[in-house]
Amino acid sequence: MKGYFWGIGSVLLATAAQLCLKIGVVGLPSFELGWHWLQIDWLLANKMALGSIFIGLIFYVLSMLCWLLALRYIPLNKAYPLISLSYVFVYLLAVFLPWFNETASGLKTLGIIFILFGIWLISQPVKPDKSPAIK
Repeated sequence: MKGYFWGIGSVLLATAAQLCLKIGVVGLPSFELGWHWLQIDWLLANKMALGSIFIGLIFYVLSMLCWLLALRYIPLNKAYPLISLSYVFVYLLAVFLPWFNETASGLKTLGIIFILFGIWLISQPVKPDKSPAIK
């Protein structure tokens, strides 16, 4: 059970990271690589957006630490499908939180249903084969 706690923690932190990165990048006037990233005036003028990006990166680091702890307790073939939950959470939060202003669609929602169904299928216990052996 401890491993699933860490796995869900990893998924939630990765979800928060994606949302923070989105908020941060949208808040920047332009996202071009250049020397302006080293100018104090530009950094101060964009401190909220850059702070959101930084927090998103911190969340990713924490997510990775939780993931490593999850892998310590859960077999990889059981743990890895948990990562798919972040797709579900990011989609739902981006649609329902007003500041993202993203719209839901039937096709995307169907994709989310398929992801959840896939997670459910993979998480089912394997039943031993009781068929008689062919000799």
